[in-house]
Amino acid sequence: MAPHLHSHGKQVINRLARIEGHVAAVKRMVEEGRDCPDVLLQIAAVRKALDNTAKVILQDHLEHCLVHAVDEGEHAAVLEKLQKALARYIG
Repeated sequence: MAPHLHSHGKQVINRLARIEGHVAAVKRMVEEGRDCPDVLLQIAAVRKALDNTAKVILQDHLEHCLVHAVDEGEHAAVLEKLQKALARYIG
C-alpha cells in the first residue's frame, strides 16, 4: 500500500507532539506523588486531546480518502475499513 499523505498531517503531528509532552508531565506527576485527583484531571485532558486529534484525522479521511474512493468505485471497501476502525476506536 502506498504511503498516504494527510492534508492535515502537520497539524496532527503537532498535536501528537503536545500530547506526548503532556503524557510525560503526567508521568512526572505520578513519580512525584501528586494527588490522584490532579493526575486524573490531567489524564482526562490527554484523552480529550487524543479525541480531538482523532477528529482531525477522521475529517481528513471523510473529505479526501472517502471522496477519492467513491470516485474510484472503491467506496464499499473503504467504508468497511472505516467502520472497523471506528468500532475499535469507540469500542
